[in-house]
Amino acid sequence: MKLIAVIRVSRITFPSIFILLFVMNFSVLAQDGLLKKPNIILIFMDDIGYGDLTAYGGIGYKMPNIDKLADEGMRFTNFYSAQAICSASRAGILTGCYPNRIGISGALFPYSKIGISSEEETIPEILKTKGYATGMVGKWHLGEAEQFLPLQHGFDEYFGLPYSNDMWPVGFDGKPITDPLIRRGKLPPLPLIEGNKTIEYVRDLDDQSKLTTRYTERAIDFIKKNKQQPFFLYFAHSMPHVPLAVSDKFKGKSQQGLYGDVMMEIDWSVGQVMNTLRENGLEKNTLVIFTSDNGPWLPFGNHAGSSGGFREGKLTTWEGGQREPAIIRWPGIVPAGSVNNELACTIDLLPTFAAITGAALPNKKIDGINILPLLQGKDVSPRKNLYYYYNKNSLQGVRKGPWKLVLPHIYGSFEGELPGNDGYQGGKHPDTTGLALYDLRRDPGERYDVKDQNPEVVRDLQNLVEQAREDLGDDLTGKDGKNRREPGKLNSN
Repeated sequence: MKLIAVIRVSRITFPSIFILLFVMNFSVLAQDGLLKKPNIILIFMDDIGYGDLTAYGGIGYKMPNIDKLADEGMRFTNFYSAQAICSASRAGILTGCYPNRIGISGALFPYSKIGISSEEETIPEILKTKGYATGMVGKWHLGEAEQFLPLQHGFDEYFGLPYSNDMWPVGFDGKPITDPLIRRGKLPPLPLIEGNKTIEYVRDLDDQSKLTTRYTERAIDFIKKNKQQPFFLYFAHSMPHVPLAVSDKFKGKSQQGLYGDVMMEIDWSVGQVMNTLRENGLEKNTLVIFTSDNGPWLPFGNHAGSSGGFREGKLTTWEGGQREPAIIRWPGIVPAGSVNNELACTIDLLPTFAAITGAALPNKKIDGINILPLLQGKDVSPRKNLYYYYNKNSLQGVRKGPWKLVLPHIYGSFEGELPGNDGYQGGKHPDTTGLALYDLRRDPGERYDVKDQNPEVVRDLQNLVEQAREDLGDDLTGKDGKNRREPGKLNSN
């Protein structure tokens, strides 16, 4: 962009000329996105349901810090994870892609030979092009081999677990598994990694009870070290995924048992992060996002969260599996105390961060949409539709506006099953659904199929389904798709 000014020296002094040129350069820099960029903190929970935060109706414990985050920011009511399971949802949030596009599905176990590909551009990689320091604390779950770990995918530093905290040879009672017939008994000890190296092992529930505090301390340290430059912090908690563990600071403090105690400690952690921002003069120039990877793991009963009345939970494409609480705070940009009812997804964060910072989008096709206008409080709907995928590449539904078309598929249902207690898992059973249409505005619980009353809506959504099958394929109908990419493979990158 060029600015041309005609300056009459006889009427403007040299100090005035200097001021005028400064203002002109300031204008150019502002439009080119080269002025001070916001710090970005993404707090990503594990297995929190829509009804777990007190700002969304959670009861039996107090969460004053997250309540304050909502009071000072924007609370989303139609925000979705990329998929209703661990690794897939994390692949989606970091790459801006439906995870099946990039070959990541399910939850990767120890000894997995795949992970995130070096060919995919991640949030930290695009932000580094704009001078951001990048750090990650917590659960990774996109491959445990060194080539898949965070430092090889854009992060300057990393401290945390390479996968879920239940992937260890320890029973629900906290004792080592000795039965050779139990699969988890064959897993390695749970490694705590710094950078690319295992520095110690998490061996029991007492070790797990320290994780939230240790993660928080590392997050605070990263913020303080990088306060003189823009930074991106990806803070991915291991809790409240089972097995639950909480520090002595919050043990027995809630009215909801151990789960409530854990939620209170998570709130404490958010408070520590926000206090650090305030103490270091960073609060006004930091964008904070709080959301979760998928819905609650319902068969764990009192050690699981709440779907907030939505159908089913984690491991399903019903609303309870993928619709998540999401709070975004950015003073001066995001209207304080606002509620946003528009459709949005975790895959939208990458293109939004790119728009905010002036970073280029990845070279390869992504699925995310820039939702910066939503954050600014504008009356727009950038995301027009959303696809629900599960398993390797099964298209199980599509949403447009209030309408959700569910496609025929088999799923694991928790309904009608007695949940477990105190860390033990309850039952589930296979169930099926045929083609069904739900009006989520009137029927958020997905109980009343209205496809016969709305044939035009069904046809419209089926057209979207066919477009998705052409692009990404669909295991349920035997379609390969044209634009899927391979995951990273061990020693191949």
